[in-house]
Amino acid sequence: MSTAAPPSTEAPSDAFGTPLVDVSALIPSDGRVLVKDETRYASGSHKEPAARAVVARAVADGHRHVTIATCGNYGRAMATACQAAGVECTVVLPSGWSDGGEAMRAAGARVLLVDGSYEDAVDESRRLAARGDRVDGNVDGPYAEAVFEGHGVVVSALRAALPEPPAAIWLPVGNGTTVIGVRRRLELLRWDTVVNGVGSAGNNPMVTCWPGPYRPLPPQSVTTTDHNQPLVNWHALQGDEAMTAIAATGGTVLGADDRELCEARDALTEFGAFPTAAGAVALAGLLRTARSEGLAPGTHVVVLSGR
Repeated sequence: MSTAAPPSTEAPSDAFGTPLVDVSALIPSDGRVLVKDETRYASGSHKEPAARAVVARAVADGHRHVTIATCGNYGRAMATACQAAGVECTVVLPSGWSDGGEAMRAAGARVLLVDGSYEDAVDESRRLAARGDRVDGNVDGPYAEAVFEGHGVVVSALRAALPEPPAAIWLPVGNGTTVIGVRRRLELLRWDTVVNGVGSAGNNPMVTCWPGPYRPLPPQSVTTTDHNQPLVNWHALQGDEAMTAIAATGGTVLGADDRELCEARDALTEFGAFPTAAGAVALAGLLRTARSEGLAPGTHVVVLSGR
């Protein structure tokens, strides 16, 4: 690791105020690496702009109650967005995951714990929405386009902060929604930025079947730990489209194990960034690539996703 000067943090440039932090000292060669610290949102999740976009669309359509499923991040984001808008929120969470829903309850959400996986929680949230007294706010639900628009906010922020497009952007992969939203905004700006996705090694079908074709994993094949929890899916709801988006930019999908997640998380403390291990997954992927084959020239932006 090089001994560079203390990192500098640029002034927040997007509507929600999350900073860019220079962490180039973490890579073993010359190059510029910036982290976009999306954990600084009130909810602690990079999914907050997407949740706010969903709530705004739901309210415009006359709805006053949103229900979703979550591994943790989207639930905290949606609870925060609903509270700000004065809208009821129900979150379905697998038992034993995240903090058991404590942060979501603190933001005013009702939390329903279900046995099983994230996919089981999605099924239950859809059953609740089908009753007609609330609307489905899941990432592949009727407001999927709003989700993508919200995830594109980070690219608009980068345009305001950087003098030129970054060479690459490194993103977490779960359902694939962040990738799709970012890729769409890049296309709108006509930026030729490479999109790379990083997930939990062996625990996400985008990771295991890259470069394709997309195939879900057997439900019992994934392993959830305290460190990888928000990243584990046996079926990525928008995985096929996300893989196509990444391939179109010349990017790749790779997996990071728990050791790499924790290493990336711990490395960020000296830079004033404090994501969870899962929240540092995109940096874990960049660090592995930097050490094994080096990074392409130019600025690389890493999105931190949760604290």
